[in-house]
Amino acid sequence: MDALIIVDVQNDFCPGGALPVPDGNLVVPVINRLIATFPLVVATQDWHPADHKSFAANHPGRRPGDVVELAGIPQILWPVHCVQGTEGADFHPDLNRVAIQTVFRKGTDPEVDSYSGFFDNARRHETGLHAFLQHHGVKRLFVCGLATDYCVKFTCLDGKSLGYEVVLVEDASRGVDLHPGDVDRALSEMKAAGIVITHSDNIRAV
Repeated sequence: MDALIIVDVQNDFCPGGALPVPDGNLVVPVINRLIATFPLVVATQDWHPADHKSFAANHPGRRPGDVVELAGIPQILWPVHCVQGTEGADFHPDLNRVAIQTVFRKGTDPEVDSYSGFFDNARRHETGLHAFLQHHGVKRLFVCGLATDYCVKFTCLDGKSLGYEVVLVEDASRGVDLHPGDVDRALSEMKAAGIVITHSDNIRAV
């Protein structure tokens, strides 16, 4: 069985948001078309407490883009974004949320960030996504959303490490490109891990 995983298509990651991904809103109509193809559709949602330690504002003297250590691993500091209960944390209003069976929230622990839809960055805790997919007999994942070089990439890589076939839908994803070339490097890393990269026009789910 196939599943579509929609990663973090939230207002703060779209133009006008606190941490906008260039052209992030353009993934929405592509994802809405994809949704009709899949028997199982789930989404991830960044859901940070206001005191999250990945926010530069919570480190006096630090700025977005600085790197600190968090949970024993390097952590890029970000602008405050996707705070629990705020409009910025909501899904894009045009996303077909009715078709999303389950939402897995991540980034809820203020002590560690969570890019992947499966684990936090230190792999201390699971989100429940893997158990859900196993329960439904899912073997292949189609992943899309925001952003290609962070949360989408890590969701793909973790899915592959857990034994799923993983397909990235490239035109249904967009990247931050915090450093020029980050998206291309992310795509190369995913290809090297055995992740298939395709266009939405090529997808036939089963």
